[in-house]
Amino acid sequence: MKERKNERVAILRWNFSLIAPFHSFAFSISVASLVHSFALSLFLFFPATAQPRVTGVGPEGRYYPVHDFRDDFQVYDEGAKAYIPYILEQHAGQTALSAYVDLESNRHYSLLISTRRDGYLFINAALKRKLIADRWEVLSIDSLFRVYRQPEIFLTIYGAPGLDDKRVFIGYPKSATQKQVVLGDDNLSVRPRPQTIYDNFLSLGLLFLLATHACLFALYHRAFLRFYSLQDLISFRAQEESFLINRPLSSTNLLFTLNLGFVIGYLIIFVQSRNLDVFASRTLLLGEQHFGWLIGEFFLVSGVAFLSLIGKYVLLEVMGGLYKLQDIIHVHYFKIIQSSLLFFTALALLLSIIQFNAPMLPWVPNMLLLPLIGFYLGRLFLLYLVIRSLEPIKNLYLFSYLCIVELIPLIIGLRFAL
Repeated sequence: MKERKNERVAILRWNFSLIAPFHSFAFSISVASLVHSFALSLFLFFPATAQPRVTGVGPEGRYYPVHDFRDDFQVYDEGAKAYIPYILEQHAGQTALSAYVDLESNRHYSLLISTRRDGYLFINAALKRKLIADRWEVLSIDSLFRVYRQPEIFLTIYGAPGLDDKRVFIGYPKSATQKQVVLGDDNLSVRPRPQTIYDNFLSLGLLFLLATHACLFALYHRAFLRFYSLQDLISFRAQEESFLINRPLSSTNLLFTLNLGFVIGYLIIFVQSRNLDVFASRTLLLGEQHFGWLIGEFFLVSGVAFLSLIGKYVLLEVMGGLYKLQDIIHVHYFKIIQSSLLFFTALALLLSIIQFNAPMLPWVPNMLLLPLIGFYLGRLFLLYLVIRSLEPIKNLYLFSYLCIVELIPLIIGLRFAL
């Protein structure tokens, strides 16, 4: 009996030696859980120590920070030939930092910019102003939206290297009678994805123009080859008996004139999208900036261009009757449509190629104004030679006729545009 009792005691000690480590492990987990619960209670009881707070930003802290661009900066990579996100370990020495600013989603706010050293501010690759060290620049987003008429702009700050040198915020001004409110850093900024409606429309517009030209080429092949013939344009001997010349308001001519209106409307939308004002009043093409509105404006402008071309023919008929030059009116109008189709179609293709290959290229008015002036002066000289070859007329009559029907409408148009 004594031996059995000693054996039981030995078995119990062996089992306890196996269980003891598990009890120790469970005890350690319990202690860790209690410590974690205590730390969490301290975190909830003292939120000021766990969540850093900041006051307002901007001049004298008078603005609520709506969005901080510190994590939005980009730099240009020569190898990739594109803008890539700013990485501190790789781009610490970069002096030019860029970011997209969403104007449409931040209406009624202000753009706050400051640098610790002197720098320069570029908007859409164009120099706007010099940044003085430690002085805040406050730009109204509503004003930027009215000036650029784009849903977003491309902002670049050039100055001292490093991210800490540059501070860019979107802020909302505090009320003068309102008490100062302490804001947290943990706010989430939820904004819609930026949309490039102009780029989308320009691509779709090119497809639309390609479709209209393809239809005209398939349905009116002879007329298409005649209208788009540079050799026929510079020929002084026009075939007056041609159906394209002696019937300027036929269905064929009207379709090609309407297609010219589409090309001119596309060019006007293109120029407006590059921040070049076609009309100084800025009332045309200034709307809600969405895709449906842009399509409506395109057809509106194209319709106005088409009616203007028909009005040009009416003016030629009136002036031809006054100067007794009815025999050259049809040739004159045909040369106008023919030269305009060739020039404006080539211009639309050239500008589209430049834009899609160099999207950040800064556009200036002289890029379009000088070619337009050269085109109209060259067309005026061509019309003079064509009319002189068709009918003997005194130079004084011919000059006065061309001035009234060509130069005066151009001068009036430039007066309202510029």
